[in-house]
Amino acid sequence: MIERELTVSNRLGLHARATAKLVQLLSAYKSNVTLTAKGREVNAKSIMGVMLLAAGQGTQVKLRVDGEDEGTACDAVASLFERRFDEDS
Repeated sequence: MIERELTVSNRLGLHARATAKLVQLLSAYKSNVTLTAKGREVNAKSIMGVMLLAAGQGTQVKLRVDGEDEGTACDAVASLFERRFDEDS
């Protein structure tokens, strides 16, 4: 299991488009992935779950990945967060 702290840095936070990008990215991985923020833990492969976090810009999020491809899944999610969900371009 891998755990990593991430910060939501895109201007609009985890809104519908960013959440859809995250869920689509994770659909390629077999690992179980959860996000925890504001005392809530959700399945990161669920659009509704991630939207329920209501994570705005600056929110600290804990990513937990557990499974056979956890390393690559964790790196892919971290990269998406670092790229601000590709919204700056």
